[in-house]
Formats: sequence, C-alpha cells, structure tokens
Amino acid sequence: MKKTEYVNDLKVKTPDQLQAELTAAKKELFNLRFQNATNQLNNTARIKEVRKNIARIQTVLTEKANQ
Repeated sequence: MKKTEYVNDLKVKTPDQLQAELTAAKKELFNLRFQNATNQLNNTARIKEVRKNIARIQTVLTEKANQ
C-alpha cells in the first residue's frame, strides 16, 4: 500500500480506531526490535517503516484533536 493511500485510510477512521491501530503498531515495533536484538529479523527495513507509520497515525490523531 502506498503511503498516500495509507494516510487516506487513516483519515477516514475514528480516533478510537486510530488508537487501536497505534497500539498494534507499537507492539509490532517492540517485537521487531526484540527479533533484531536476537538476530532473528530478516527484514530490518520493516523497523523504519513501522516507526514512520506510528508517526503518521499520531499526526492524524493530532489533526483530529485540533479540529
């Protein structure tokens, strides 16, 4: 999924759905970091991708809170 499509999907969701997605992304990031520390992670670029997705979710949450 392209990032513009991902952001558009985020903008349609409710704040509760965004919080749930944020929690899931943070759990995934924790698991990726754990796998990386134990040398089990094959795709290290996934960490960067998940971090950026977390930032995108937080940005959309902030935009919705300021409206």
